[in-house]
Amino acid sequence: MKRFIAVLVLMVCSSLSAQVQFEARVSKATLGLNERLRIDFIMNVDGDNFNQPSFDGFRIIAGPSQQVSQSWVNGKSSFEKIYSYFLLPNQKGSLVIKQAAIEYNGQIYKTSPIRINVTAATEQPRDPNDTSVSADDNIYLVADISKTNPYINEPITVVYKLYFSYNIGITNWRELNKPKYNDFWSQNIDIKQLVAEEGMFKGQKYRYVVLRKTVLYPQKSGKLAIEPLSLDIDVQLPTNRHDMFGRVIVTDGSKRVSAGTKTIAVKALPEAGKPEDFSGAVGNFDFKVTPTKTDLKNGESLDLVVSVTGKGNMKLFSLPKPVVPNALEMYDAVHNEQVNTPLSGMSGKISDSYTIIPQYKGNYPIKPLQFSYFDLGSGTYKTINSKEIMINVLDGPLASDATTASNSGENKNKIANVEQFKFIKLKSNLLNRNKKDFFGSNLFYGLLFFPFLLLPLIVLFKKKKEAIDGDITGNRIRMNNRLAKKYLSEAKKQINNKELFYIALEKAMHNFLKAKLHIETSEMSKDNIQEFLLSRNANPEAVNDFIALTENCEVARYAPSSSVTIQQDFDKAVAIISELEKQIT
Repeated sequence: MKRFIAVLVLMVCSSLSAQVQFEARVSKATLGLNERLRIDFIMNVDGDNFNQPSFDGFRIIAGPSQQVSQSWVNGKSSFEKIYSYFLLPNQKGSLVIKQAAIEYNGQIYKTSPIRINVTAATEQPRDPNDTSVSADDNIYLVADISKTNPYINEPITVVYKLYFSYNIGITNWRELNKPKYNDFWSQNIDIKQLVAEEGMFKGQKYRYVVLRKTVLYPQKSGKLAIEPLSLDIDVQLPTNRHDMFGRVIVTDGSKRVSAGTKTIAVKALPEAGKPEDFSGAVGNFDFKVTPTKTDLKNGESLDLVVSVTGKGNMKLFSLPKPVVPNALEMYDAVHNEQVNTPLSGMSGKISDSYTIIPQYKGNYPIKPLQFSYFDLGSGTYKTINSKEIMINVLDGPLASDATTASNSGENKNKIANVEQFKFIKLKSNLLNRNKKDFFGSNLFYGLLFFPFLLLPLIVLFKKKKEAIDGDITGNRIRMNNRLAKKYLSEAKKQINNKELFYIALEKAMHNFLKAKLHIETSEMSKDNIQEFLLSRNANPEAVNDFIALTENCEVARYAPSSSVTIQQDFDKAVAIISELEKQIT
């Protein structure tokens, strides 16, 4: 009978063990970069020690939330526990959510890995499993393109605007993906300060901020894609609740937005009427060839400047090269650019400056140069010709003496070849080979007795170090001083990151008190700080400013604040610490 009961117990245990189910389910297997993913880890037993996966390539925006349900139907019980997460992908590609694990009855159970395909950001994501969509109709990222069917090398502009409604606040944003301009020459235009403006969008009034301005020059014809700009935005959303003062309570949330992929249909430049010397210039230009002088004396030089001024793709074409007679020696050009790139496109001047040195006396012509460009206004090619330039060399050898000069040059080469062999030296610098032995020298005795001279220094250093190590209070003060300086420096580095800035600033002020008042963190109440500082002859006004700024650090971490306020708090902290440093005795 006992054997039967034991077998029955084993059968029941093995049956229960075989019925343990632990699996992971996702809301979708393919999603855009700006869409959210829900993943549930479901078990039919009350497992212990739930170990979540690392979620590489994702960011957790909510979770874990836990749900437990148990029911009895026809005498049979069912149990279910669920751990749920909401995730946002950080990158495109094929990402793998690794195994989660639980422990039940001494055994470890794991889920199977799940592969998620993350595509480019969609313009208006709609996730049926995402319940947090209150910001969807209030924030839009738009890419305004000046022209969608330009010619090759015709400038177009892309302005990225973030529209947001009046009833929400934006505290921060981060670029997830920068726009890519493949097959475009691009130039970003600096925006010194972000300014919120008012404008109409979808027939309603919105506020908007211009985040980025870019000038593009397409480099080939056909349909070219501009990959989108994607942002992760921290927002503050109003609720239906109010605080005791009647103010609306806001909640923090996040939203991913994308400008969407834009397609530009680029037209090729017409072949009809294209000049043979056309080098790709598109716009409206003026062309000049200017010598610094035309009359030269023997040994003088001139600069021949080939320049183009106007508006167009200034940096994307080459200037024609002058052809000079053999009697004029021309050196490589020095290229110079004076080009501005506003939102309307490049404009300015580019030039090549050639230094020319005449060899012989006489008059030498420089042939006219020709520059061709495609005029966007008329849609035709235009050509500008320069005038012939005559260079007058007033003195020097005649060109008929070229043969004599050539022979003279050959003799010089022969002499140079002969001079490659050095002359025999007539004087010698002999060195004495009878050197003193190392043994018994001053260096020998110096190295021999140096360790004995070093021993007293070592002993003194050791005693000094033991004294410093034994000074526990002094060490703590010095450590707190170093920490105060370290965190103050860290606050300055994090001045563009509100939360990290105020954390570092608060630590800097606390460690300053520890160093100056010889107190611990547990003693840092408002009354104690005020009493300790006043007892050390600190100015009451400086003490009140210090306490107020310390209390403000905790509040400011979660309250909306501008970069100006953060900078003011940093300057105030430096001033207060410096003042107390002088006052505390």
